[in-house]
Amino acid sequence: MSGKLTTHVLDTTHGRPAAGMVLRLYRMGETAEPICTKTTDSDGRAGGPILDGDNFTPGRYRLTFDVAAYFRAQGIDLPEPPFLDVVTIDFGITDAGAHYHVPLLVSPYGYSTYRGS
Repeated sequence: MSGKLTTHVLDTTHGRPAAGMVLRLYRMGETAEPICTKTTDSDGRAGGPILDGDNFTPGRYRLTFDVAAYFRAQGIDLPEPPFLDVVTIDFGITDAGAHYHVPLLVSPYGYSTYRGS
């Protein structure tokens, strides 16, 4: 069984999936190695796994979410600088055969994450 990494984003201000949010995945080491950039679909998902197959290996990773740009595109007037600009989630993968799901629940002034299923 091959593992995979998925995510989805929920806009808690509007009570709906966060469609159109840009996210980036990095493999962490001596430097942050960019792996991919995705934009969430109408369901707030990245359109499938953001990491799987031979690229899905144990290690340290970073997901970044461009939340201020998303909320501005939704018509929310944010201060400059915004309270939350880019939300960064650093996490580890230990089991290359497991499904890691890293959701983000976000508003302009707060966020939450967890390891989902």
